[in-house]
Amino acid sequence: MNLRFFTVAAASWRSQSLPVRVIRFWLGFTWLFAAWDKATDPGFLTPGSTTFIGTQLAGYSTQSPIGFAFDKLIENSVQVGIFVMISEFAIGLATIFWVVPIMAAFGGLSMSVGLWLASSFYVDPYFLASDTAYAVLWLSYLLLIKNNRKGFAMSLERRGVLRIGIIGTLAIAFAGVGKFFTPKSSQDNASAATKTRIVKLSALKVGATKNFVLASGAPAILFRTKSGVFAYSAICTHQGCTVSYLPSSKTLKCPCHGSEFDPFKSSNVIAGPATSKLPSVKVAIDKAWVVLV
Repeated sequence: MNLRFFTVAAASWRSQSLPVRVIRFWLGFTWLFAAWDKATDPGFLTPGSTTFIGTQLAGYSTQSPIGFAFDKLIENSVQVGIFVMISEFAIGLATIFWVVPIMAAFGGLSMSVGLWLASSFYVDPYFLASDTAYAVLWLSYLLLIKNNRKGFAMSLERRGVLRIGIIGTLAIAFAGVGKFFTPKSSQDNASAATKTRIVKLSALKVGATKNFVLASGAPAILFRTKSGVFAYSAICTHQGCTVSYLPSSKTLKCPCHGSEFDPFKSSNVIAGPATSKLPSVKVAIDKAWVVLV
């Protein structure tokens, strides 16, 4: 890695206004953090894990307006996961080091729009969906650097290609190094997931809940009470959005259209537009673990 790589990056930071630097740092750091989180998660590329990219994609397909487009992605989940991880590293690094900044910003914008369509399209009100906020932030950053760049035009001459190569190499290297920083507890959880274990009973206190993912990729939620454990599908029976538990009202509520369910009365519908209750998921206590039956 030559000195000019850092010199150009440092000069770009000095030349930009404080607002642009704040946006640039936040977006670059966030994309790097997101990529590192995937790289250090042993379950992200492990079929059967609750955090496996394939189960995430399957879950997205049930609540996305473009769910039909997920079939091929799910079939090639591991490859998709690797591509996403390396892309996030590359976008984050390119943003921080000012390498093809317009291309990096466009990549971040495209990824944010894709995540919005995949996972938060039906979130209502819209401002609860962070994907839309990041899409607007990337778009604003893209327009700012496109209009204000002076003296930092990125050409694909020898030096430009070299800088892109450095970013690509670093992205792949970080993705590979991440596995050596995996917390031991995460490794245990990934192993447990392949054995249909959900969570250790000792980690789920009475009155607590835990979100998890079924083998089909569908999201679900687990409850523990004084009388035992039970679980439901977290897919709203109205239009397929993912419900969440509200401790204040002790209900499962859909963020899209406001349907509510009572988890302590067989998930019966409390408020529409949903008309049918959430399907139950069979779980049981097996020694020290809560498991799927």
